[in-house]
Amino acid sequence: MTARLGEGATRTETDALGSLEIPADAYWGVHTARAMENFPIAARPISVYPEFVRAFACVKQAAARANLEIGALDAERSGLIDAACEEIKAGELLDEFTVGVVQGGAGTSTNMNVNEVVTNRALELGGWEKGDYAHLNPNDHTNRSQSTNDTYPTAVKIALAFSLTSLTSELSLLAEAFAAKGAEFAHIVKVGRTQLQDAVPMTLGQEFTAFAVTLREDIDRLDEAVGLLGEVNMGATAIGTGINAPVGYRDAVIRHLRTVTGLDLVTAGDLVESTSDTGAFVTFSAALKRSALKLSKIAGDLRLLSSGPQAGLGEIGLPPRQAGSSIMPGKVNPVIPEAVTQVAFAVAGADVTVSMAVEAGQLQLNAFEPIIAHSLFQSITWLERACRTFRVNCVEGITANEARLADTVARSVTVITALAPVIGYASAAALAKEALAGDVRVADLVESRGLLEFGELDALLTPSRLTGV
Repeated sequence: MTARLGEGATRTETDALGSLEIPADAYWGVHTARAMENFPIAARPISVYPEFVRAFACVKQAAARANLEIGALDAERSGLIDAACEEIKAGELLDEFTVGVVQGGAGTSTNMNVNEVVTNRALELGGWEKGDYAHLNPNDHTNRSQSTNDTYPTAVKIALAFSLTSLTSELSLLAEAFAAKGAEFAHIVKVGRTQLQDAVPMTLGQEFTAFAVTLREDIDRLDEAVGLLGEVNMGATAIGTGINAPVGYRDAVIRHLRTVTGLDLVTAGDLVESTSDTGAFVTFSAALKRSALKLSKIAGDLRLLSSGPQAGLGEIGLPPRQAGSSIMPGKVNPVIPEAVTQVAFAVAGADVTVSMAVEAGQLQLNAFEPIIAHSLFQSITWLERACRTFRVNCVEGITANEARLADTVARSVTVITALAPVIGYASAAALAKEALAGDVRVADLVESRGLLEFGELDALLTPSRLTGV
């Protein structure tokens, strides 16, 4: 772990506000040190989102290559920056990214944290001491042709695209787990429900297959939303006018960024508009919320279907994961679906935060992108983890209570729906009411009244006709 302020040997670094003592072995510098003092808010450094750090390293690497290409940076400095970024992309020095995820300054603290770590590692690679900025400078060289206002949102978008791959992979595996249960339960007939009241029969397999289908649809929606993140504003610098970005840099940096990231990135058509607009984050956040709420709905359904074991529906059994009560012996709760639902609440709340932050942007910049980034990264991270525990610790171990389901179907009056076209709606309704009052099977009533012959009645009430399978 990196030494903190005031511990051990130090080096002196100076910025526009004065000098500070920096731990001698720290790769970050004075700008990061001030941010650590100013923003001890979230107790989470940006390193909790490794893909964000990786994405920022990609941005700095592409910028160094572009600057070399157009002659704005010499080969030695560009090569050292490039090599340092390559190490950071591989996961090295992650603990050096220490600024808090919640920060003022539109992300300047994060950009400078990256600039300082990249620079000091590059200095080491070149044989110089950390902090020897006469040879390689965080602002003059690592940040050449750039501003926080184009590097930060670009890194956020790239990191979201990187992170989405893991989320959609977990969503796909979860959908497959539900589909497998759908196949396993395909032969089991049960009573469907609308508005928590008995409805027509279906199979338990149909119910679980529907869960799989709805999750797969959300993968498509997320892929559509991430497509909007491919438009970036590299080359915009401060407000979109491209000040201090040399001729040729804009085209060069997007080309190198596509190579470095493997993403289909494009430069925004209007960089002034793109620098102030954060609408793509609203769309992406909404897609995450949609997935979270649908996951929560499924989790709630599993809690209802497994309720009991004696006084509830008890149609399925969830894997017992832990003792459920400190006072009631033997009680087991649906803790995994409960956790998934709580993640959904957090994602929905984060979506509100993103919406408010996007609306609060003023004139040529949105100063609140750090909270947008944190909200989106937290949502995507928690959703990925929720999908994994939902699949491994719950869905794959679900069992069906076939005896209870068969008994429920046998006693259900809702099968009368299948007879209504033959005996008439009014007659069917009267028979349903009578069956309920006398706790009598509908089929027995129909047969005893001579409304249908046994063979015809049996054909109308076959599981395949009732469930559409």
